[in-house]
Amino acid sequence: KEKRGEQMREKMTTANSAEQGKVDIDFAECAVPKWSRRRFVTMFMIMLGFTFFSASMWTGQTLGDSLDLSGFIGSLILGGIILAIYTGSLAYVGAKTGLSLDLLAQHSFGAKGSYLPSVLTSFTQIGWFGVGVAMFAIPVAKLIAPENPWLPYLLVAIAGICMTGSAFFGIKAMTIVSYISVPLIAILGITAMVMAVKTGDVPLAEKFAESQGMSVIAGAGLVIGSFVSGGTATPNFARFSKTALQSVIVTVVAFFIGNSLMFCFGAFSGVYVGGNDIFEVMVALNLTVFAIIVLGLNIWTTNDNALYTAGLGLSNITKVRKRPMVVISGILGTVTAVWLYNNFVGWLNILNCTLPPVGMIVVLGYFCHKEEYEKWDVIPRQVNWFAIAGVLIGAAVANLVPWGIASVNGMVIAAVCYLVGELVEWKKKK
Repeated sequence: KEKRGEQMREKMTTANSAEQGKVDIDFAECAVPKWSRRRFVTMFMIMLGFTFFSASMWTGQTLGDSLDLSGFIGSLILGGIILAIYTGSLAYVGAKTGLSLDLLAQHSFGAKGSYLPSVLTSFTQIGWFGVGVAMFAIPVAKLIAPENPWLPYLLVAIAGICMTGSAFFGIKAMTIVSYISVPLIAILGITAMVMAVKTGDVPLAEKFAESQGMSVIAGAGLVIGSFVSGGTATPNFARFSKTALQSVIVTVVAFFIGNSLMFCFGAFSGVYVGGNDIFEVMVALNLTVFAIIVLGLNIWTTNDNALYTAGLGLSNITKVRKRPMVVISGILGTVTAVWLYNNFVGWLNILNCTLPPVGMIVVLGYFCHKEEYEKWDVIPRQVNWFAIAGVLIGAAVANLVPWGIASVNGMVIAAVCYLVGELVEWKKKK
């Protein structure tokens, strides 16, 4: 195995253009070579599109209903800083090693132990993919033909096929989707938001002043929780950055801008039209066609990334290539989309708390054992039980402890468990 790994590493480094064309462009089973790294603008579009998610608008509405304007801004800044540290660290590790989240997990959790984070990320992302498909199909069906009971399912099928298709063709297709979607969503969404403010009967600050009942810390917790599960998959995309510095800058800036924009869309929708999505604002402003376009693209840019992540995770477990796993994940998410939308969002929020401990351990694993990652295909252990315990105990604490910020609580516990394991291993070697 080590000899085969050395041959693959050599090919990744020295391959000519003809050989490069034969290599899996998504590098599901190996590090991304230097010749396949993307430029700054491309990575920025991919990462910005990743954050454009309608579920974040739900969080924005909650923040807008519960905080005054200064509290709303404070929550975005505090939550954004914590998310930036978390996702920026993952981006650095992903770009520095060129490895996906699942390949990184093989080093920190062990070859077999990595199945736990792969299962958690895969099924959480399949779940959110299904919810996202239904979030497009159900409101659009109600808008254009509310009396037709089959239209939501038809739209679910169409959206599921399109989004699965872009994830199937991997990073190149996702790049095209992002280049088209990101400018349209930003321009149309911001335009609708400004129009809503101008048509309001009172100034924006007074609208937010009517909100109450939440602390800035609690608001920051919602900001973090809304995207921390998706943010855990950052290495899957950051590994395509040309340099580690580029990946950190792209991730931090794109995630802060994208998430803040989604929260603003949701908050402004809530305070001006009583909805939770910029889609409803645009419909209220008689911009129906643009509303459908923005809603569809908004979900698409996140859903293809989610399915891509699920495909990588299932590939790690089954040892089957990524593309068939993407298709299976897309079918599963599409078939169960309406049911997931109606019944599973609460469970998905619980599952979200399992992923920050995974990301924390992946980052610690790299910084504690940098030398191991030079030979990314040589895995020194089968299972790291302290890492497994860190995820399980961290997730339990995140879900059950009522104070503080749930995601941060989970990460702290995971870090303690992992570092205790490192101390035990160090003492054994002495």
